[in-house]
Amino acid sequence: MGEKAVILLSGGLDSCTCMAVACAAGYELYPISFDYHQRHDRELDCAKRIAEHYHAVEHLIIETNMNAVGGSALTDDAIAVPEGDAERTDIPVTYVPARNLIFLSYALGYAERVGAAHLYIGVNSVDYSGYPDCRPEFIAAFQAAADAATAAATERGRRIIVETPLQHLSKGAIVQLGTKLGAPYELTTSCYRGGAEACGVCDSCVLRLRGFAEAGRRDPIPYAAGVR
Repeated sequence: MGEKAVILLSGGLDSCTCMAVACAAGYELYPISFDYHQRHDRELDCAKRIAEHYHAVEHLIIETNMNAVGGSALTDDAIAVPEGDAERTDIPVTYVPARNLIFLSYALGYAERVGAAHLYIGVNSVDYSGYPDCRPEFIAAFQAAADAATAAATERGRRIIVETPLQHLSKGAIVQLGTKLGAPYELTTSCYRGGAEACGVCDSCVLRLRGFAEAGRRDPIPYAAGVR
């Protein structure tokens, strides 16, 4: 039995790249995904296919009703998903309050249960949509909390390390990395609007398309007519 890694797997480009990175490192893969009543819930089908592609040991799917909290265009149908702005620096309405804090907490418990020493998350502070829970400061704070919160760390001396391999990469560099590692991007989705074809105009689509263009690659997923 080798070392184990838990990977936050949304079904998008970044989390798929994290799966590829963890696989290349030789870890046994334990992805975790979330049905948080997001409007783009087709990403869960993508996550399942990615997990199957990598022969994950176990794929845990957690249901947590974040639309009860509301306040985000991703969980509240009354808030429209805005068209993308690749240069955005403010916090957009697609921010889901405390989402990464909640997801990482579940993932930390999962990692402790399966005995994983590594916890991967695809946060990025170069090309991102202004989310505060994608910043290095947040990850450092969560790592400190994880070190104090688990029996693995406090009683057994086994820290669970939060791995952020994409933290300082541009979207183009992420695509290049994933392509080099054979990440199955054709199985992913990034569109916030959740259609069978990506809209091509929301924040996530704009950043994704820019990344593929920077990497000199063609995005293998389908887009609405007239996009690209």
